Amino acid sequence: MVKTPTQTPANRKPSKLEALKERSNYLREPLIEELLEDTNHFSENAVQILKYHGSYQQDNRDNRLKGQEKDYQFMLRTHNPGGFVPAQLYLTLDRLSEEYGNHTLRVTTRQGFQMHGILKRNLKSAIAAIIQNMGSTLSACGDVSRNVMAPPAPYKSRPEYQYAQEYAHNIAVLLRPQTEAYYEIWLDGEKAITVEENPEITAARQQGGNGSIVQGSKEPIYGQHYMPRKFKCSITVPGDNSVDIYSQDLGLVVLTNSQGELEGFNVLAGGGLGRTHNKEETFPRMADPIGYVAKEDIYDLVKAIVATQRDYGNRTERRLARMKYLIEDWGVDKFREVVEGYFGKSLEPFKPLPEFKYMDFLGWNEQGDGKLFLGVSIENGRIKDEGSLQLKAALREIEEQFTLPIRLTPNHNLLLCDIEPEQQWEIQKILDRCGVTMESELDSLVRYSMACPALPTCGLAIAESERVMPSILGRIKTLLDKVGLDQEHFIIRMTGCPNGCARPYLAELGLVGKAPNAYQLWLGGTPHQTRLAEVYLENMKLEDLEATLEPLLVYFKQEQQHQVDPESFGEFCHRVGFDSLLHFAAAYAPTPSP
Repeated sequence: MVKTPTQTPANRKPSKLEALKERSNYLREPLIEELLEDTNHFSENAVQILKYHGSYQQDNRDNRLKGQEKDYQFMLRTHNPGGFVPAQLYLTLDRLSEEYGNHTLRVTTRQGFQMHGILKRNLKSAIAAIIQNMGSTLSACGDVSRNVMAPPAPYKSRPEYQYAQEYAHNIAVLLRPQTEAYYEIWLDGEKAITVEENPEITAARQQGGNGSIVQGSKEPIYGQHYMPRKFKCSITVPGDNSVDIYSQDLGLVVLTNSQGELEGFNVLAGGGLGRTHNKEETFPRMADPIGYVAKEDIYDLVKAIVATQRDYGNRTERRLARMKYLIEDWGVDKFREVVEGYFGKSLEPFKPLPEFKYMDFLGWNEQGDGKLFLGVSIENGRIKDEGSLQLKAALREIEEQFTLPIRLTPNHNLLLCDIEPEQQWEIQKILDRCGVTMESELDSLVRYSMACPALPTCGLAIAESERVMPSILGRIKTLLDKVGLDQEHFIIRMTGCPNGCARPYLAELGLVGKAPNAYQLWLGGTPHQTRLAEVYLENMKLEDLEATLEPLLVYFKQEQQHQVDPESFGEFCHRVGFDSLLHFAAAYAPTPSP
């Protein structure tokens, strides 16, 4: 077995952030002191540690005035494995968003909630309330395992879905930071709710071997330096790509026998989408098949993979610290060999799978136990009351009256679960009264789109995303009508920076912020997010959207293949190639609008 390194290899110079983590006393310092100070913001060092507790310090750039202090505020992010949110927690978040936040909630693309606009003086009260009401923000950010994703559908008659959700929860618990700093800081040391933990998970975390630092350590999996960078894990079932499985550091696929009993998991690793403009050494990458593991070994294997990244991931250059670069550098065979060294045995071969398909579970559906669930579309994930759309009020009324469990989706929608058939009419009546559009009436471009929050609060954003996405979709819809493709739709995703939080690099059409009102244009992904898109244009000004897309859509209409199913726009762009697209666009003479 490979011996677990306990220190950064001598040939690497740890970054300033690595030194900060080491000095933090397991995520306490200097946050614990600065929280007591009568200021409206934290120092840069405290901000870095605050992330592990689930919060980002932000500056509302809309309110910047020359010569005046920044408008500091905080974003809170919840940690909800598999997207599960109890009714009690949802109502608490709804209340906190009104009392301390900006009166909205934002569903993330990793099945959590974000709440924006919180002031420093209210941060402790907000986090304490979340913990006391069946929630957590611990490890929603930072160099740790982030929220573990799973398909959200609450199917009771399909055991593979239940296994995916169960193991998403269990792996999240396995990889949760063990430091007591979280409860010390936000609840003054009191644990408001004692969560029963599976003894198997406790044993898997604490025992030596398989990558544990040392038995009895305060952080037996992470150690005092935690991970080199964030680590993203997802679990799904064969054929269901609602989680964008190829974009994950670690992807697991539940495999059952003919009786529906869990047998094991296919394992993929090395996915990741974040990159940096003009830094060609950074790039999006699809996960590779690694092998298969039996169910009884899954926790040891997860530890082994995490330990491999922990000990060999780049701790000097953060932009190269994700596991995808380690696998790209080593190759899959060497990565598997090192993982097997920690694991203590060989992995079995990857088992065949059906094609993955995108699923969003919108509309009314049967759970399989006599109850229903309802998938509600949330444009850009923003739950708010605005004009005739009173979505926030509708969800509040439904939860107060029916106390339904919620599951958030990886495509920033939500599912209302465990609905009794006799409750369906009353729930639908509330939604209709509040102007909530059902899936049968949704514009397809809106239904299949995603955008990150971007400006004004995200510190990384260099261009708009969420705020302009509705107008972008409207313009594309008008253009489709103009060229005679009014029934066509495709996957559109937009981000305000190249980090790719809305996963634009898997879209059929991706817009990635390059500068104010200017975007990289990515084309050629699939409708089911099973292939990376590629850069078609490095810099497209937003005002040139129609002029850029019109020739491509006309070419698509002329040459679209119709075999079993009509060819999608992304598949068309990939098939004909970018040289052909550019050649057609250069020769295209637009038809004047009537």
